[in-house]
Amino acid sequence: MIPEKVQRILDQYDLKVIQFEKGTTPTAPLAAKALGVTVGQIAKSLLFVSREKKFFMVVCPGDRKVSSSRLKSFIGVKTRMADASETFKATGFNPGGVCPFGVNEIPILLDKHLKLFDTIYPAAGTDSTGVPMTFEQLKSITGAREYDLTLKLPALHTIVQIT
Repeated sequence: MIPEKVQRILDQYDLKVIQFEKGTTPTAPLAAKALGVTVGQIAKSLLFVSREKKFFMVVCPGDRKVSSSRLKSFIGVKTRMADASETFKATGFNPGGVCPFGVNEIPILLDKHLKLFDTIYPAAGTDSTGVPMTFEQLKSITGAREYDLTLKLPALHTIVQIT
């Protein structure tokens, strides 16, 4: 079930959710396979936390990883990935279903590489959803700023066979 705070935003912007069987798309490769798209089109939302317990969300292509040094250069502090309990407490979403909508207290940073795709798919608050949208829609809805935060993952991790 889509969380109420996410559904309000989806309704406001007339966005539709694609839903799958519960728990079937918690990773970018699994989501890409289910949607029949490239792994890069999956807009994964990753939560980072500083020593001062300030959270930052990075939304990036599923075939890329966040560079700690690039993130630090843009936000000015060292961070680490938030664990599952921190992620849920800060966002209301479990890892694998973190949605960049409805997290108003957390700064959102969009990786510029998402612009390479006509359609991207962030999660809608569960590990079995995707919301087809454009980079510009995501940027507008979240009020996020655009950065160059990621590095390409090795090709071995990005291969998805559609059967």
